[in-house]
Amino acid sequence: MPPVDRKAAADRPVLGRFPRPARLLGYAALLGFALLYLLPFLLQLANSFKTDPDAAAHPMTLLPDGGTLASYRRLFGLAEGVENVPFLGWLGNSVLVTVLITAGRVLFDSMAGYALARLRFPGRRALFAFVLAVMAVPGVVLLIPKFLVLKSFGMFDSYAGMVLPLLVDAAGVFIMKQFFESVPREVEEAARIDGAGTFRIFWSVVLPMARPALITLTVLSFQSSWNEFTHFLVSTQSSEHDTLTTGLAHFVAGGLGSGSQYPLKLAAALVSTLPVALLFFLFQRHFVRGANSGSSKG
Repeated sequence: MPPVDRKAAADRPVLGRFPRPARLLGYAALLGFALLYLLPFLLQLANSFKTDPDAAAHPMTLLPDGGTLASYRRLFGLAEGVENVPFLGWLGNSVLVTVLITAGRVLFDSMAGYALARLRFPGRRALFAFVLAVMAVPGVVLLIPKFLVLKSFGMFDSYAGMVLPLLVDAAGVFIMKQFFESVPREVEEAARIDGAGTFRIFWSVVLPMARPALITLTVLSFQSSWNEFTHFLVSTQSSEHDTLTTGLAHFVAGGLGSGSQYPLKLAAALVSTLPVALLFFLFQRHFVRGANSGSSKG
């Protein structure tokens, strides 16, 4: 009897361990769930090309009755004779704050994670416990304290108030700490023998090795800051600081005329989700690898 390759059996997909009929049934179930998951997005796409009466009368049909680009023209300020949506202003604000927040989180979370993983200082364990405790606090609990702090420091209704409180994220610190702990200490010791200091080791030796974790942190930070709503709601007041999330909320609440305006609202929501979807699909392989790197190297 030939020997069993345990590693190959462990690496084999779960469905591949079942008989062919069971695998086909499993694939059919997965396909059904995938189509069910995609249905709302397909309805959103179809209704964005409909007219207002068509969308109100037939919201569940996937084929528009004589499709139109009127919603997208109005969205990007190309329509005439109607009030256009300040969508490009919302988009510019979202891009600005998202890029700043993402860059800040990648830098500061990496530095904090490395300090908690490698440096020895009094209170390190207590500080890490505090980071874990912050992760357990619901964000809605901090809304009023955030508002009071921003008002006290004169940062309310400003880009500084939108960006600075979100530059560090407890979950990002935790992810980077777990990854840095999986890096062999021999690599750092060799660099230290060559005369490299702590920051040089972190920046030139350890950080390039953390590419999977950095990509994971970048994707998560971009997604969370792009979709952030409650913080921007309590940190801004004027419409010039509206992002896609707050602008769409005001729009859905009836801020731009009466009527359902389903095609226009769905077109705006569809365009606002594209950057996050594209980013995830482009870096999906690295994202999954980074999420599993701590357990695979532990």
